[in-house]
Amino acid sequence: MKQSKYSLSRPHQFLALGYGLGLAPKAPGTFGTLGALPFIFLSNGWPIWLQIAIAVVFCLVGFWACGKTADDLGVHDHPAIVWDEVAGFYITMMFAPINWLTLLVGFLLFRFFDIAKPGPIRTLDRKLQGGFGIMADDILAGIFSLICLQALIKTGYLTI
Repeated sequence: MKQSKYSLSRPHQFLALGYGLGLAPKAPGTFGTLGALPFIFLSNGWPIWLQIAIAVVFCLVGFWACGKTADDLGVHDHPAIVWDEVAGFYITMMFAPINWLTLLVGFLLFRFFDIAKPGPIRTLDRKLQGGFGIMADDILAGIFSLICLQALIKTGYLTI
């Protein structure tokens, strides 16, 4: 019997695989993105500095967990590794008032930037390796999504 390379009992894999969400048979990145929701709801309304600190911790932990899990699996950015999506979506939703509309628009923006990888996001995805490489493009996708979401809110195009 072949033993699975996945082990959610290993802390780095538990995180990198998005508590198991990354093991979804279809669209693991999309399911993994949803792993940010508990953190988004929990930190909603917290001071900006604290939300930024949480995002930084998510990124630092992700560099380690995603890199170590990629080594375990023998694949640089295995589709099951979704902590980068968790961090990216958390970044997208920082500072936003949380309701179904902002969550939906933020989710769609993040998935667009994560999948389409325009300009510098694509460059990061292609050039960087290891845990930093896995995380960097999603961090930038999250920042682009945050800017777009905030612009939609501030200009009134996204009524909250």
